[in-house]
Amino acid sequence: MRAFTEFASERAHQPISHYTELYQWSIDQPDGFWQSVWDFFDVRCSRHAEKVLRNGTQMPGAKWFEGARLNFAENLLRSQDDRTAIIFCGENDVRRELSFAQLRSEVARVADGLKAEGVAPGDRVAGFLPNCPEAVIAMLASASIGATWSSCSPDFGVSGVLDRFGQIEPKVLFCADGYFYAGKKFDSLGVVREVLAGLGSVRRVVVVPFANADADADACLGQTGNAKMFSAFGDPAAEISFAQLPFDHPLFIMYSSGTTGVPKCIVHGAGGTLLQHLKEHGLHTDVRRDDRLFYFTTCGWMMWNWLVSALAQEAAIVLFDGSPFHPSAAALWEMAERERVSIFGTSAKYISAVEKAGYRPAEHNSLSAIRAILSTGSPLLPENYDFVYRDIKSDVQLASISGGTDIISCFALGNPVLPVYRGELQCRGLGMAVEIFDDAGKPVVEQKGELVCTRPFPSMPVGFWDDDDGKRYHEAYFDRFANTWCHGDYAELTEHGGLIIYGRSDAVLNPGGVRIGTAEIYRQVEKLEEILESIAVGQHWQDDVRVVLFVRLRDGVTLDDALRERIRKTIRANTTPRHVPAKIIAVADIPRTLSGKIVEIAVRKTIHGETVQNTDALANPEALDCFRNLAALAEG
Repeated sequence: MRAFTEFASERAHQPISHYTELYQWSIDQPDGFWQSVWDFFDVRCSRHAEKVLRNGTQMPGAKWFEGARLNFAENLLRSQDDRTAIIFCGENDVRRELSFAQLRSEVARVADGLKAEGVAPGDRVAGFLPNCPEAVIAMLASASIGATWSSCSPDFGVSGVLDRFGQIEPKVLFCADGYFYAGKKFDSLGVVREVLAGLGSVRRVVVVPFANADADADACLGQTGNAKMFSAFGDPAAEISFAQLPFDHPLFIMYSSGTTGVPKCIVHGAGGTLLQHLKEHGLHTDVRRDDRLFYFTTCGWMMWNWLVSALAQEAAIVLFDGSPFHPSAAALWEMAERERVSIFGTSAKYISAVEKAGYRPAEHNSLSAIRAILSTGSPLLPENYDFVYRDIKSDVQLASISGGTDIISCFALGNPVLPVYRGELQCRGLGMAVEIFDDAGKPVVEQKGELVCTRPFPSMPVGFWDDDDGKRYHEAYFDRFANTWCHGDYAELTEHGGLIIYGRSDAVLNPGGVRIGTAEIYRQVEKLEEILESIAVGQHWQDDVRVVLFVRLRDGVTLDDALRERIRKTIRANTTPRHVPAKIIAVADIPRTLSGKIVEIAVRKTIHGETVQNTDALANPEALDCFRNLAALAEG
């Protein structure tokens, strides 16, 4: 970050010494800033842009780096030596390692296989895979020839996969024969057979022998007749070539959560994704050539795509597949110690769960290599900051980051040259004109409101799939405030220039007309030892809305009147009387998406007797049964 600040100062022909000055320049001069990012990180390309930014005040409508030709995979495979590129660790004690040279060779082979199947620029290639090296190889091979990659994790059911891949019609499907989770082996091929029956576009299925080393393609998929094993796909002697494509050539198709209907297919361009990730890894995360970056994720979450992009910094990425609590809460910390992970990424819920499990990594693991811990997926509570610095590592940068699948990057994230304030995201990302708007669309500081972005940025989606007139894309982000991206987060800009996220705007509670972010309640409730997790929703009641809090308790704990009163007192003492729930009800489980986020909207619909349209988007849809026909909800 300091080196870039000096570089930017020379480019801007003005002194820039502090992050606030650098940030302001990046917003005021977006063309100069993003060209500086391109040059600082030496983006590989066959042709430079004729114009960095056109229609720079329009959202949507801005055009970036017109005339440039580049390839995403070429920029991730710039290293060709024997240094480590990928370390894979499975929960079943499997460990594999690939060098950059081996990775490049494997990508060349699989790209050759894709070409032999007739895959061309713009065609779609899909992965139904665990978080394994083959997923990275298949993605890079697709990108190298200009195909568009899309992936789901193998815990998706048939309908969940078809809801996604059925819209984009891939030519080739990569899948595994199975996967492991929490000490159990799961078969994937039964799902694949059913998916193929509803997915007529697939010409070839490529099978990764993940659960069974001796798996055979014909045995795997029987009479489908178009299966090949991963190791037999493509010519091992093939040379790599990189299709040179426009800046906004479709690279990834990502999906909205799908909890309110069929998932939206969000198309992301190669150049915008590359530039954003170069900035976020190289500047905001300080990823270096000798680093080992780990993020606990699956191939169904955008953090997988974000993790893989760290290869462009010539750093090693560490992949893990399985349960983070198998065989115990020590699993990921033991892996981090063994592999000397330097940047450890996970979810806020995982950090909270480790604390609730009573595991203190600092007492058991040597984590001297870790210099940064990253968290996303939901707001990181102030108490989580205490736990990290007290019980994980005292000399570490804790970076809570926030953005989303919609932008395949972050609006707010860490900064290695700024202080960490308890409960806050450190800063707004360079080049991201983030503001907090009140209901009238006016920017406010130290007040809660809507998180917006008021100027274009390169990783805005190319568009939505099959949305030729852009209507659905416009409705998703630009209907609320004219020419402004409205992200759907309820947040606050602090006096330090950091951010506090209070939850999703569509989950905001509104008792008596007062807006309350759900995270404000969670951060108080989850302080209590008896409570593992909670979820708060608004229930329509007597011409108003009342707050109902559901809690998942530790084994052996009963929700009696005394515990209810402790919960209410804790909330009242640290927030306002409006935050205190009218009802507190114990439930056995809480529904969450496949990427681990709790789903307030699905619970709210369920308690009101409404239909949750797409339960295939949930990791545990049966949890909704805990919220149906609750007698306590009819009580005053």
